[in-house]
Amino acid sequence: MSSYKQRTLDFLNIEWATYIERFNRWPAEYGVERVNDQGYPRFRDMLAHILAWSEEAMPIILAIAEEREYERKKYDFDVFNAAAMEKYKDWDEKDLLAHFEKTRQKAAADLRSMNDAAWENRRVRSWVNGVFIHHAREHLVALSRFLAVDTLENEWSEYVERFNKLEDKQTFLKKQGFQSFHDILAHVIGWWEEGERIISGILKDPKFKWEEHDADAYNAELIAKYEKTSDADLQNLFERKRLNYLKLVNKLPQQAFTNVDIENWLAADLVEHFDEHALNS
Repeated sequence: MSSYKQRTLDFLNIEWATYIERFNRWPAEYGVERVNDQGYPRFRDMLAHILAWSEEAMPIILAIAEEREYERKKYDFDVFNAAAMEKYKDWDEKDLLAHFEKTRQKAAADLRSMNDAAWENRRVRSWVNGVFIHHAREHLVALSRFLAVDTLENEWSEYVERFNKLEDKQTFLKKQGFQSFHDILAHVIGWWEEGERIISGILKDPKFKWEEHDADAYNAELIAKYEKTSDADLQNLFERKRLNYLKLVNKLPQQAFTNVDIENWLAADLVEHFDEHALNS
């Protein structure tokens, strides 16, 4: 089994299998706040959206794998998402949750049985990544250890390599608002260090307090701090900090993921920050 196939199955059997359970651990008002921040009035509306994309993707993925024709569409995402919420708006919540779980299990079974060669197909990977992997980061409402570890091991681990493969590095840097890739790494390293410091502080003392940074000023400070560090040394430091964070996440007690402050720092530092600075080679 390819590592990418196993990773996808892990997302379905670990991340998505516990998605609803993890969300339900939050106090009701806080859970609604997290969902509202993503633009959905209710958690069930977000589930309808996630469910609809899984239902849309799987027939296409299997058709590609089996070299069958399928309908090619140009998606208006707002229209598609609105239709998904409309489709499931009158469903009893218990039935909706059961259907979500049944759809997850069937997707996992179908993907497990898919021929190995199909996993190398670019279109298969694009659909799988968008619907089952990236979607989990995009709709993060209760961070799991699995997602934090996966992002460190499979996304941040390849970050430097992916940048080096970019054909138009300057366009990426301009969109990001940085003068150089060196500055992006300095920025990420600094926020990782701050996140680790605060998380460790909270673990030692639940009443631990920290100072909120002015983000622009702090980012400028970080860039200046590493200005004279060579690219090679900074990249080595980036890798050491990634491994340090990975070690911290793996050692965290499970209850740390239900601590709002710790969960917020981990989600922002590792998952949301990755997608904020994501690139495609």
